[in-house]
Amino acid sequence: MTTQPAFTPPPNARAYPLHTSRGAFAVVDHPATPGVEPRGTALLLPGFTGSKEDFTLMHEPLADRGYRTVAVDGRGQHESDGPEDDESAYARGELARDVLAQAAAVGDAPVHLLGHSLGGQISRAAVLLDHTPFRSLTLMSSGPAQISDSQQQRVKLLRDALAAMTMTETWEAILAMGPPEEVGGPARGIGGEDLLRRRWLGTKPAQLIATGRQLCTEPDRVDELAALPLPFHVLSGASDDTWPVPVLDEMADRLKARRTIIPGAEHSPNADQPLRTAQAVADFWDGVRADA
Repeated sequence: MTTQPAFTPPPNARAYPLHTSRGAFAVVDHPATPGVEPRGTALLLPGFTGSKEDFTLMHEPLADRGYRTVAVDGRGQHESDGPEDDESAYARGELARDVLAQAAAVGDAPVHLLGHSLGGQISRAAVLLDHTPFRSLTLMSSGPAQISDSQQQRVKLLRDALAAMTMTETWEAILAMGPPEEVGGPARGIGGEDLLRRRWLGTKPAQLIATGRQLCTEPDRVDELAALPLPFHVLSGASDDTWPVPVLDEMADRLKARRTIIPGAEHSPNADQPLRTAQAVADFWDGVRADA
């Protein structure tokens, strides 16, 4: 896992509010490297308790392969606004429509779509509403249905805490119990504790409660997805306690998807092995472009 302090965009990237038909979303937008043939644009969606900064170490290697990458904070995540207490704003269909609006606002359609964990399930919902804005879909450490039993217990612990405490109180309680990623708090990511705390406090409690419930109840929609005329990529680390690797293997078979396992990575290949992950993603996107 990297210890580089993130939350500072790479030198060539630009952080700004992306204005869409459904409101503004905080993004980090990194262009393709000058002098490299532009090969396309990708929209990157983070996971539960995550943010756009989780892709910080992937922007530059993808830019060197010719890809513009736009990483997004979803509604109520980190620097994107959303209601504090209204869970209806974070219904899966609402978040999916946000993604369609983001893809339209980014331009360069059709775009490659990549979602990590929860972001993968939101991505799936978006393409099931309308696949035409997208060139491909990569599901990174994101499985076919609900999360594992052990992870459901962690999410329940977090939801129970948020029902009784403020975000600040919950953060302090999490730290008192142990490493956040082991006791129901934010998954480990790029950046130190202070930066992770800032991200935590910027996220809306209703977003965490609603999306946590979705992770625990998500139905299997793989057959619906497989019926779409899109190229799919299922990418994960060599181990994963949120969706076991054999579950992801089976999903890839059902989707007839490209399957990539990143050695030395767990649930967050983008943080654990960003260079290998970026290479695998770019190889897939290059193949999609060659087949077009």
